[in-house]
Amino acid sequence: MNNSGNKIATAATSVPTPVVSVSPVVLAAPGRSAELQVRVSAPVTGSQLPVIVFSHGFGSSLDGYAPLVQYWAARGFVVLQPTFLDSRTLSSNPKANHGEAVQAYLADPRKLKMWRFRVDDIKHLLDQLDLLAEAVPGLPGCLDRSRIAAVGHSFGAQTTGVLLGARVLRADGSLGEKLTDPRIKAGVLLSAGGRGGADLSPFAAEHFPHLNQSFAELTTPTLVVAGDADRSPLTSRGPDWFTDAYTLSPGANALVTLFGAEHMLGGISGYLVTETTDEDPARVVAVQQLTWAYLRSALYPEDPAWPAAIAALQSSPEPLGRVDRK
Repeated sequence: MNNSGNKIATAATSVPTPVVSVSPVVLAAPGRSAELQVRVSAPVTGSQLPVIVFSHGFGSSLDGYAPLVQYWAARGFVVLQPTFLDSRTLSSNPKANHGEAVQAYLADPRKLKMWRFRVDDIKHLLDQLDLLAEAVPGLPGCLDRSRIAAVGHSFGAQTTGVLLGARVLRADGSLGEKLTDPRIKAGVLLSAGGRGGADLSPFAAEHFPHLNQSFAELTTPTLVVAGDADRSPLTSRGPDWFTDAYTLSPGANALVTLFGAEHMLGGISGYLVTETTDEDPARVVAVQQLTWAYLRSALYPEDPAWPAAIAALQSSPEPLGRVDRK
């Protein structure tokens, strides 16, 4: 990386630069059934670069979400993508479709602890930042450890929410362990599941008890992104369930509601992916721009990227969504 020039300016540009991506970077993870594999993506220039730790949705891997990762890295972020234990790539049938992957997950004896394994993986990854940086030529010494953000989609949003302050409830309804990571200064939750209890479907209540969660202690500055056509078998409610992290937490200070968007928000999980039911390149671009802008202004308060992005969205003759703020 080029370490010359103003430290903030080298990270702040919205003009895309070439990106280098290295994977898998393998981290030893004692007590885990497999080594922790990570993709590291970074701009080829810049110093004091902010970091995004990205948590993929159920079944995905470090190879997913290229539309988002490439966009963020090309505009000044170092992006770290771990592969979690629920990934299809670690299963006996890596080519399984979504339904087959779900059935395999439900039969996995680790199922009820999978949410916690994910959280532990992120903490372990953050403990190994130096080792991850060493995998990319020129990157050591160029990370800004004071500016780390976490982003997650779907199951990954639940993982990220816990790191930002949300707490999973125990079977008796009491608050579970507080697992907030103070190294993370801002977050983005994409298609994040809402509160549990009576709002969960019987299927979700049986198989995904980690969705019984409280957002009352999520105090880290957070953007929530939801689709107003996202209907899930995990809840008895409608798409508004995916806005709970915003309405029920003190830290989530912004909500982007995308009109007509379903769970994949237009196709953020990859190019030409089969799980996208609402394919819309313009919607993906909106997610790219809004998430990048929010994190820029959250990590660099003097950066006007976020208010500028809101103004651009609202000034469109046919807005793709709306922004609510606290």
